[in-house]
Amino acid sequence: MPDFDNLIYEKPETEIARIWLNRPEARNAQNTQLLYELNSAYDEAMNDHDVKVVILAAKGPHFSSGHDLREIPIGATEDRVGTWNGDDWEGSEAFYCREKEIYEGFCRRWRDLAKPTIASVQGKVIAGGLMLVWPCDFVIAGDDATFQDNTMFMGIPGVEYFAHAWELGIRKAKEFLLTGQAITAEEALAAGMVNKVVESDNLEEATLAFARLLTDKPSFALKLGKDAINATYHAQGFENVQRAAFNAHHLAHTHSRLKYEGSFIDPTFMESFSKGKNK
Repeated sequence: MPDFDNLIYEKPETEIARIWLNRPEARNAQNTQLLYELNSAYDEAMNDHDVKVVILAAKGPHFSSGHDLREIPIGATEDRVGTWNGDDWEGSEAFYCREKEIYEGFCRRWRDLAKPTIASVQGKVIAGGLMLVWPCDFVIAGDDATFQDNTMFMGIPGVEYFAHAWELGIRKAKEFLLTGQAITAEEALAAGMVNKVVESDNLEEATLAFARLLTDKPSFALKLGKDAINATYHAQGFENVQRAAFNAHHLAHTHSRLKYEGSFIDPTFMESFSKGKNK
């Protein structure tokens, strides 16, 4: 099994790979290293011909608190997967290209992975945490799970992977994004964002049981079926919406840096966030 600093990769069964987010002390906040490791872990599962389905789970009480706001690196990364990355970033290009690579780029790549993926979710899923869940094909949630896009509080119109309307429907998506309030696992189930809600104590086994419902199918059939349904994103105009929303996201970043003397979000939000008021 591959060895990672921020993840655990394992195969609980021959045809099932499971990736654990393993920064529980940071509530599985995503720094750059974790995201590149996650991409590599997905590649590991895709390249294992025995694996038919991949589970993404998380250690600790919460699935993910989102992007690690303590880390705002600008510059090239060592292990690039896209073409937006570069060595000579300056100005807004630095922020735009980094997020095009590791946020939007990874999410779109993970959504279209050849094999079915299952997010196994407990506790809080905040902002960037949604960008780990939404690209997955299925979501199994513990009954303690909550979901929140709190980026409006930061002056940003949504996370970088703008799948809100596809995940929740138009009305619920507006409520979810514009109020910034968390929704429960049951609300997410009713909106169609979650496949099943199970008792949190049984989340791991319930997710494995669901995965087994896929492993008795031919691998090629699973790939073709997933790809056929994912074509709906394109038919419904997802690509155009995503590009527009991503540009709006970065307009807000630029606005904040001008208004708040270099900070990409309102410093008063950062102060309240650090005190736990918006966690």
